[in-house]
Amino acid sequence: MSKKVAVVMGSDSDLDTMRPCIQRLNAFGISAQVRIISAHRTPAAAEALAAHAAENGFGVIIAAAGKAAHLAGVLAAYTTLPVIGVPIKTSMMGGLDSLLSMVQMPKGIPVACVAVDGADNAAILAAQMLALSDGALADKLTRFKADMAAEVAKKDEKIRMEEF
Repeated sequence: MSKKVAVVMGSDSDLDTMRPCIQRLNAFGISAQVRIISAHRTPAAAEALAAHAAENGFGVIIAAAGKAAHLAGVLAAYTTLPVIGVPIKTSMMGGLDSLLSMVQMPKGIPVACVAVDGADNAAILAAQMLALSDGALADKLTRFKADMAAEVAKKDEKIRMEEF
C-alpha cells in the first residue's frame, strides 16, 4: 500500500498557496489528506496528527505556515516521519519571518524547508522521499524530470532561431 502525505496548513488563508502542492501530489498518484491545524490555537490536534501519522499510513508531512510559522517544528517534535515546511509569504517581511522560523530548528528536530510559497517543490520533495521505497513512483518522477528537460530544450531551440 502506498504511503499518503499529510498536507497541513496553519490557516485556510494558506490554501491558495498550497493548492499547487495538492495538485502535484495528485498528479503523481499520491493520496493527500489536507488539514487546517494551528500550532498555537490547536496544539493538541497538531500533536495527535503527528504522533499517529505513521500508524495512519502517512509517509511524509508537509506543513505550511506564515509569520511565526511553528507548525512544521511542532509536528516534527511528535513524529519520526520527514516533515517538509512551506513558509508562507507575509505582508510584514515577505515570508522571511516564516522561512527563518522553519529553518532555525534545534538539534534533533529537523524540518526540511522549501522556498517561500514553494508548495510545488514541497510536493516533489515528498514524492522523492516516498519514491525511495516505491519503484512506480520513482518511474513517474523520472518521466516528470525528463518532461521538464524536454520543455527547456524546446524553448532553447526556439530562442536559438530568433534573430537579435
